Amino acid sequence: MAERKWLFDAGSLTTALKQASRGQFQLQVLSQRLQRPRLDEAKCLGVRPRQLALVREVLMSGGGQPWVFARSIIPLQTLKGQLGYLKNLDNRPLGALLFNNATMSRSPLKAARLAPTQLHYPVATAVWARRSLFQLQHKPLLVCEVFLPSFSPIYGLKKLD
Repeated sequence: MAERKWLFDAGSLTTALKQASRGQFQLQVLSQRLQRPRLDEAKCLGVRPRQLALVREVLMSGGGQPWVFARSIIPLQTLKGQLGYLKNLDNRPLGALLFNNATMSRSPLKAARLAPTQLHYPVATAVWARRSLFQLQHKPLLVCEVFLPSFSPIYGLKKLD
């Protein structure tokens, strides 16, 4: 199953997408603001449900097609001290910074098929998503990556004649 490779590969998704796009990778920041995480996100991070976090949502595209919607939740406590630079990523991929940080550790990936109503991005059909908890300097941050219907390595879209 091709989707298993993408859903459970423990390496950098950003790096894999750059390779799959053959140099036609783009990252667009959709939003970045302080807000309360969803209850399931707060629980996974081990923070109080009403605690604010920096929530960053990006769209990663290859060849002009939207491939992955990513939502990162970074508790304010994580942003204190040396990790304060995470507030100013601009259009830089978070994954590139995570996988180049010697203090980074990651929980096992969890994957699920999500209905459109479960997402923060508009899609018309159920999609595959994965989520994992990272630790930088023993401080948590959560990343959820949603593989959009136009991502052919998972959904097997055929080219139209």
